[in-house]
Amino acid sequence: MYTLIADSGSTKTDWVLLNGSVVVKHVKTIGFNPYFQSRDQINLELLSNLKPHIDDFIGRIDVLHYYGAGCSTLENCVLIEDCLSITLSIRKINVAHDLLAAARALCKKDWGIACILGTGSNSCLFNGKHILENIPSVGYLWGDYGSGAQIGKYFVQDYFEGNLPKDLSTAFENAGYDRETILNGVYKGTMPSRYLASINEFVSKHIDHAFMKTHVENCFDTFFKHQVSKYTDSKKHKVHTVGSIGYYYKELFAIVAKKHGYEIGNVIKSPIDGLIDYHSNN
Repeated sequence: MYTLIADSGSTKTDWVLLNGSVVVKHVKTIGFNPYFQSRDQINLELLSNLKPHIDDFIGRIDVLHYYGAGCSTLENCVLIEDCLSITLSIRKINVAHDLLAAARALCKKDWGIACILGTGSNSCLFNGKHILENIPSVGYLWGDYGSGAQIGKYFVQDYFEGNLPKDLSTAFENAGYDRETILNGVYKGTMPSRYLASINEFVSKHIDHAFMKTHVENCFDTFFKHQVSKYTDSKKHKVHTVGSIGYYYKELFAIVAKKHGYEIGNVIKSPIDGLIDYHSNN
């Protein structure tokens, strides 16, 4: 029995083909988010960069479990399911939000607060089977607290407003950033949140700078204030996180968590290994 699992964030998608519990293929494509991409864009990526890798197995895949960013409404789930059905010809397709993937990978069958900290951010209270509560994350314009997009956006704002220390501002410009480059990346690009999150490549290289540490900690502060603290009996549960931002800045995340009175649980870069284990045993 062949099973295809997909974990799709706004930046990248991990695809794993299983034969029972054995990994047969592991493919990476760009991320998908139906709020920002059209059917044609999604179909083109699937046809160009996924289908050629699994062509030999098309027709033998029994089920596809797809967990995706933006799959929080029926309309968006149907759009993704239609694209997958048309391009991959798989009979049974289950489309769910990437938050469920995070919860299953992080908490296993236990209670916990599962968090996504990548390009965007999200969180939920999970009881080992179901998501009980979810404080809505409303994207990089109004939310995505603690995410790569927020860290990038707030850093750019400090740059525009002249709030950066001189050495950081100079280094930022030497790295190829200036007003027009940033504005073009945000307002003329197809994925503004992805562009803003990409600024973390610069942020991470200078994370030992006192200003940068404080900057990232302040973003994590907003995440605990506007997301984590709002769950019922939140401090009774461990806080787990998945995604590149939570993973690479885990020391700073732990400092902020402790300041707010929370215990950190699992911290992983990607949920795909946890999902392989979950679907192999279920």
